[in-house]
Amino acid sequence: MEEMTLRVPVAIKSKVTDTLKNKIIADLQQQMDMVDQDLQQIEFQAKRLLSEQAKIDAQGLIQLRQQIEEEKQQRVAFKAQVAERLKEAEKLEIGSEIAQGQMEQTITVKIGDNLDALMGTEILLEDGKVVAFRQ
Repeated sequence: MEEMTLRVPVAIKSKVTDTLKNKIIADLQQQMDMVDQDLQQIEFQAKRLLSEQAKIDAQGLIQLRQQIEEEKQQRVAFKAQVAERLKEAEKLEIGSEIAQGQMEQTITVKIGDNLDALMGTEILLEDGKVVAFRQ
């Protein structure tokens, strides 16, 4: 066998522009709003469910409260993560580069090829457009 076809990762990076920074911030703020709405919905439903459960079974009331509290804690933890990402997004410097994900490419490797060089491929985007390929 003289050659082999492989699938290798390609890093996708974006150059931070005002447009990208504003989009990231807006997306994170929207996530924060959605979490706040979820928390309000949980609170609203919790009151109804707890009053219904109290009429049926007092033992089930304790479990229900615990489930509701766990659900609220998950949302609060997620909100804290989003808030931290929002702080980081606000500190992004225009012109810097950030990771945006990963894709794969198919390559043919021959005996003597430098595999390390082939594995470090990157695509640089600026406002969604490809501006460079890097090895």
